[in-house]
Amino acid sequence: MRTREISIGDVAIGGGNPVAVQSMTNTKTEDAGATAAQIHRLEQAGCDIVRVAVPTMEAAEAIAQIKHQVSVPVVADIHFDYRLAIAAVKHGADKIRINPGNIGSRERIQAVVDKCRERDIPIRVGVNSGSLEKHLLEKYGGVTPEALVESALDQVHIIEEMGYENLVISIKSSDVLQGIRAHELIAAKTDYPLHVGITESGTVMAGSIKSAVGIGNILYQGIGDTIRVSLTGDPVEEVRAANLILKSLGLKKGGISVVSCPTCGRTQIDLIGLATRVEEMVQDFDLDIKVAVMGCVVNGPGEAREADLGIAGGIGEGLLIRKGEVIRKVPEDELLEALRQELLHWEG
Repeated sequence: MRTREISIGDVAIGGGNPVAVQSMTNTKTEDAGATAAQIHRLEQAGCDIVRVAVPTMEAAEAIAQIKHQVSVPVVADIHFDYRLAIAAVKHGADKIRINPGNIGSRERIQAVVDKCRERDIPIRVGVNSGSLEKHLLEKYGGVTPEALVESALDQVHIIEEMGYENLVISIKSSDVLQGIRAHELIAAKTDYPLHVGITESGTVMAGSIKSAVGIGNILYQGIGDTIRVSLTGDPVEEVRAANLILKSLGLKKGGISVVSCPTCGRTQIDLIGLATRVEEMVQDFDLDIKVAVMGCVVNGPGEAREADLGIAGGIGEGLLIRKGEVIRKVPEDELLEALRQELLHWEG
């Protein structure tokens, strides 16, 4: 569903642009060096936009130092204190994330809007299942998709009445089905770009699965302009999961895609360890190809036929496969290096 285009730094979202991947640092933003270092890791993993927490004035001021050290847009996450939002914009934030409902009086919201208008900085209006207003909880009998949508649009209308429409909307729920339905509802009511995610989704494994189901379902319907996979762990894992979701839906190209068999009684090598090492190794290559890691020489060549390159393990040795054809046998302990050499000299 086509939304209006806005720019976050040099990244355009909405308007048919590619879905952008976001993450959030978990360093103390006041420590500009540590935060910039983590942002570099996120960028290398394929992150397009990074959000930082701004709980103090020192954190807001640190944005200027962080911006001098990174190349991706930096978003300031603000709660409660409108002065922090103003300071974050002043010190170079490319976007701010607020919930107008917890910023305070209309005058304070107006002050934030005026500062963003001065710099033409987008505002992300963020609402989630834990921040719904009391009157909406009473009206809908608790947290519902309809309540989330009404809350978000009410907050958007406040800013629109102030004459500002450089906005992104975020409505997040920790309930997957609720989140999907809320996005279906709001996509029919507005053309502002939507930031999609399943909030508080959990640890790396559980959170990645919940996010893949929720975000994937929403994106498959053509809804969503930016995404964040929220995980309890290293934020780099959020970026990896987000990019895998986009690649699985055909919304992102580039990078090596690794497929591997689930193992069975025929497996004669440490396939789990080998597949893990292959996944780590291919991150160093800027190639748009598929690599298969198979556990046996019985079905390996056939199962790897659709891959550009593949390896299939046997007893003490394995096969190196290109475009479904076995090109040579390799000792088991040389399989990984043989694959690396093929990638280094890959010409398609």
